[in-house]
Amino acid sequence: MTEVYILGAGIHPFGRFDKPYEAIGAEAAAAALQDAGVEWRDIQAAYLSRMYLPATSGARILRRLGGTDIPIVDIEAACASGGAALRQAVLAVKSGEVDLVLVCGCEKMPRGFMDPSMIYAPWQIELGMSLNPSYWSMRAMRHMHDYGTTDLQIAKVAYKNHRNSVHNPNAMYQKAFGLEEILESPLVCDPIRRLEICAPNDGAAAVVVASERKMRELGANGIRIAGVAHTIARYSADFRCPADSMSSTVNNEGPTEVTAREAYQKAGLGPGDVNCFEVQDTDAFCEIEIYEELGLCPVGEGGRLVDEGVTEITGKHPVNMSGGLISKGEPVGASHLGQIVELVSQLRGHCGPRQVEGAKVGLAHVLGAGGNCAVTILQA
Repeated sequence: MTEVYILGAGIHPFGRFDKPYEAIGAEAAAAALQDAGVEWRDIQAAYLSRMYLPATSGARILRRLGGTDIPIVDIEAACASGGAALRQAVLAVKSGEVDLVLVCGCEKMPRGFMDPSMIYAPWQIELGMSLNPSYWSMRAMRHMHDYGTTDLQIAKVAYKNHRNSVHNPNAMYQKAFGLEEILESPLVCDPIRRLEICAPNDGAAAVVVASERKMRELGANGIRIAGVAHTIARYSADFRCPADSMSSTVNNEGPTEVTAREAYQKAGLGPGDVNCFEVQDTDAFCEIEIYEELGLCPVGEGGRLVDEGVTEITGKHPVNMSGGLISKGEPVGASHLGQIVELVSQLRGHCGPRQVEGAKVGLAHVLGAGGNCAVTILQA
């Protein structure tokens, strides 16, 4: 099977904008095409990842670039939508059906907590636990009880990510905060505080992917998609609303473990081979748990990595160099592709003050409702 490469990447800044989603998405798509050095007329298929946008959003966005006869498909898989769309593009190229594909993620989110009716049935909402901060906080409390993880360690994650955001012009918030400021910010849902949580917002990101043959024909130098996986694990590993059903097997692996293992196997790499990570820090504690689930440390030792500076840009396992979702915000459909854009920049060595020295392999991770998880591994 052919190898698949990213030839170009583009992003519309994440934040709040007084413009329609069609304009936001089209700007990111046009930037990716320009970066790849190809024309819209050259693209043979396109995928749009989104969750809150209406039907046929992909066609509405990309029609701004011009009318073509190609398939344009909308894909939704909660917070993993971008990973699901990228996986479909990779499969299409590997099949030999197409050589050059555009993947765009776009969202224009309502303000406030995500509407639980987008995810849960009415009976689940009525029974409670349907707002995401509530089950995030329970996950954090259990980890703190079992392993001694502290409020300070959680705050250090937010401190790191906010500090990294200062050098990311595409982040919604580009301000560093002191540890005391973070620890004294209002509680959202104990132990999660305002400066330790992400905000839904607007944004878009896009990539152009190609077969190795097409890349060589164009004389381009792409970033290899070493592995991309999207799964819905049989056990969501979250304290969420009462479920319709759940596997009764003891010690089920959660979505991140299942999906990361598949991505590592496809890439022929392990966590020790990855130079930088962009992960789902919807809240600061979540990042700590993801360290463990991606194999950066044993279960229960994620807090230690924070204390030792392992996940700093200059550390052994740099995580969320972009500032993460805590600083960028989370336009759901654009989230994973935004991570991919950051990693492409890292592997090209174009990130300036937030550059990971010598980065050759990067991993992007997203996790969302229903156990949807996506992991993509890129290699320069």
